[in-house]
Amino acid sequence: MPVLELEFPLGRRTAETVEAALFECGAVSVAFFDRADDPVLEPLPGEVRLWRDTLVRSLFPADADPIASLARLGALIDPGLAAEASWRAVADRAWEREWLNDWHAMRFGARLWVCPTTADPPADPDAVVVRLDPGLAFGTGTHPTTAMCLEALAELDLAGRSVLDFGCGSGILAIAALKLGAIRALCVDIDPQALLATRTNAAANGVAERLATADAAFDSGGFDVVLANILAAPLIDNSARLTAACRPGGTLLLSGILETQEQRVIEAYQPGFAMVKAVRREDWSCLQARRRIAGHDAAE
Repeated sequence: MPVLELEFPLGRRTAETVEAALFECGAVSVAFFDRADDPVLEPLPGEVRLWRDTLVRSLFPADADPIASLARLGALIDPGLAAEASWRAVADRAWEREWLNDWHAMRFGARLWVCPTTADPPADPDAVVVRLDPGLAFGTGTHPTTAMCLEALAELDLAGRSVLDFGCGSGILAIAALKLGAIRALCVDIDPQALLATRTNAAANGVAERLATADAAFDSGGFDVVLANILAAPLIDNSARLTAACRPGGTLLLSGILETQEQRVIEAYQPGFAMVKAVRREDWSCLQARRRIAGHDAAE
């Protein structure tokens, strides 16, 4: 049975007001979409941050009255809404899974794969597979920063190594590291939703017993590999802390850095690390460095 879809630009209206009004008028779902390919990275806990040009799409039952519903929405939101809105009939589907149709298995390096939970496993018997569906926490492998980190991890010898994933998001990097042979991982994030997503994804991938989570107040060091795929400013602000967390000779992977910010991040970590390489993709950088050993330059 078809349902009715209402579409209009969010404009200067607030998402919370629009969502509440739509549900009050009988909507069964509300979704917000980016119309300008403008990424949203690392929102604060509890923050609703949308794009500069946001499209609202809402589904209504097939027997809803479009004229009456739009009139009521105009009264609740603003009268100009009617001139910007459009209706169409769409086939009823399992909408909670429909958005996953374009989410496919991806390979990083020679054998690391990130696959949807419903996808068939790769044919390669040596494939290392991380099962993950997109969710509320950042990190699926589709963004260049995550992809570069996954490719870097796939090249490292992680057997028996300990890993710190600082700003873990979905936990994808730590889970991949554990699947690639790391012995334990600590995942840190200021967002409780990210920590919940990380624990859920770790359980789904059979690595929960080797993964722990902590908020920003964690106090631990001596990790063999330190990962941080966040943004340049918090990377710089936390340089002393991440340096202390990495053991001498250990590996540092930093991403979420625009190419224009790369040198500032390098300078923040230069006292404690020797740069190994920088990988760049679509204006983003991923830095790999090795923790200095007293009296030696450990870069190779």
